[in-house]
Amino acid sequence: MLTAAAAIPAFRPPLSVIKPPRLKPGDTVALVGPAAPAFTHETVQVAVESLQALGFKTVIAKHVFDRYGYLAGTDADRAADLNAMFANSSVNAIMAMHGGWGCARLLPLLDYNLIRRNPKILVGYSDITALLLGIYAQTGLATMHGPVGSATFNPFTVNYFRQTLMDGQAVLMENPHDKGDLLAQVKDRIDTLHPGKARGRLVGGNLTVLSHMMGSKYLPDWKDSILFLEDIGEDVYRMDRMITQLKLAGVLDQISGFVFGKCTDCEPGKGYGSLTLEDVFRDHIIPLKKPAYSGAMIGHITHKFTVPLGIEAEMDADAGTIRLLEPAVK
Repeated sequence: MLTAAAAIPAFRPPLSVIKPPRLKPGDTVALVGPAAPAFTHETVQVAVESLQALGFKTVIAKHVFDRYGYLAGTDADRAADLNAMFANSSVNAIMAMHGGWGCARLLPLLDYNLIRRNPKILVGYSDITALLLGIYAQTGLATMHGPVGSATFNPFTVNYFRQTLMDGQAVLMENPHDKGDLLAQVKDRIDTLHPGKARGRLVGGNLTVLSHMMGSKYLPDWKDSILFLEDIGEDVYRMDRMITQLKLAGVLDQISGFVFGKCTDCEPGKGYGSLTLEDVFRDHIIPLKKPAYSGAMIGHITHKFTVPLGIEAEMDADAGTIRLLEPAVK
């Protein structure tokens, strides 16, 4: 575990973030498998049809259907697919088919000079966090925490994907306000941990992936950033341990604001005396006295934002919103 005294590589991204070109109808989106394999051809076909419904052409990377245990082929082959798609001038965006595990294994194998010379949209979430953070840290390219190919392309998700990556809007990310037939809203509520507004570059992703990258050169500078996090299937004590790691590494001291999305299936266990995630936030986040809230539509959920890493934004912990201060694409 990293301690407060341990040295974090002093890498700072370029002063000017590299924005990828926006997507247009008729553009080509490449589907890649940088982590878990594509378990069925049907899942990939559904992704193809969903992207076609948005007006895009698609290409499937060479090794998407490979299988090497729990990985979609060898590290060399998965990295080669990513490098090839960045090099391919007919490809306008790259979308991961699945998360799982394996993206961090690719970071030393990517051609960052190639990626810097050929900026394009890279989108995904969960284990794809390693690629989003690593490529942003090494090149300055704004990467996109958003749907994977196997995601649910419902109107909420598609709306944020379209506004952010196609229309190039300075998007306001706001949870649904739907009480249904109830007297008070129950689903997708916002919990203000500490009030106020904060500005900074958006950085973050999956907490487990991010925390296991600590101490590497594949993480960006945290100073004055807005840190957003999500996770799935983690016991509360594990969440506590990982947030403590960020605290000991000095990350939480440097950020300007904190946004937690959803922690799916992260309820306290049956054992005696478990803390809740609210308790963990009370211990580690609230004492920072920085604007912070939880419940954002970020995570392993069907309705999700598309959140660009490296883009300036303002968060409002009282309203539970994130507003981009500039377009994420050019």
